[in-house]
Amino acid sequence: MSYSVWIDQDLCTGDGICAEIAPDIFVLLDDGLAYVKDGSGVKKDPGGPQGIVAIPDGSLDAVIEAAEECPGECIFIEPS
Repeated sequence: MSYSVWIDQDLCTGDGICAEIAPDIFVLLDDGLAYVKDGSGVKKDPGGPQGIVAIPDGSLDAVIEAAEECPGECIFIEPS
């Protein structure tokens, strides 16, 4: 089964833990909020559920860890 991930920027606390754990998926931008990214770029316009990316093979465990460690509980993982 494949999965996708997105961040609710309204809940994001800007700690950047997600970007430390899974830098290939998450990035903290100048606005102080985290966003998801893929090979086509950062999904910031719009963010939220419209800014969803597929989780590449081998990255699921790191994305799950990032979601579990996130103090804002703003990372959402969904089946694709």
